[in-house]
Amino acid sequence: MGLLSVAALMSAGAAQAADMPAYEPAAPVAVPSFSWTGPYVGVQAGYDWFDADNRAAGRSPQTKPDGFTVGGFAGFNYQFDNSPLVIGAEADINYSDASARRTTSAFTGLPNARIKDDIGWTGAVRGRIGYAFDRFLVYGAGGVAFADHDIKASGAAGGSDDTVAVGWTIGGGVEAALTDNVTARVEYRYSDFGTDKFSVSNTRVKSDVTDNRVLLGLGYKFSTGW
Repeated sequence: MGLLSVAALMSAGAAQAADMPAYEPAAPVAVPSFSWTGPYVGVQAGYDWFDADNRAAGRSPQTKPDGFTVGGFAGFNYQFDNSPLVIGAEADINYSDASARRTTSAFTGLPNARIKDDIGWTGAVRGRIGYAFDRFLVYGAGGVAFADHDIKASGAAGGSDDTVAVGWTIGGGVEAALTDNVTARVEYRYSDFGTDKFSVSNTRVKSDVTDNRVLLGLGYKFSTGW
């Protein structure tokens, strides 16, 4: 009888255990290993291909200044929680040694003068939007661009005039986080600085400047508690 009682109790316990729901551990929540959120600064260098469409006295002494550019940038990114979407804003300033010249008879009193276009300082203030693949970011950017444009006429009575041209810019690039604080990127940018008027050697000159450039950048992202 004792053995029968023990067997009955064991059978009842096994039946109750079978009726209990199986324990399943909660699925782990994916946590990004890197966040693009935070302020950053950096340096960049590349090459410019400008197109200066000049018009004076019924002539079109167009030039194509090109040269190296170097500068710096600063901005702020924000990556939404549990999302690959990244938005931000950035400003940069750069110096370019781009210049070009050609012979023209457009200037009054200078029948065989040379017109020269110099593009010195350039910069932009842009908004950015990107898609993050953990430590890689593909982004587009656009905003306001400006450039220091100087037009010169050579000759005994030559002259010059300059202005800060203001226009728009658009572009995009790829950025990678090499460490939690150091990033590297490559970017293409197109800028249209609009049409400006100059007075050079008693001659009115209109000039429309556009620019294509490729830039390589190295940045430092500040650590934040965001």
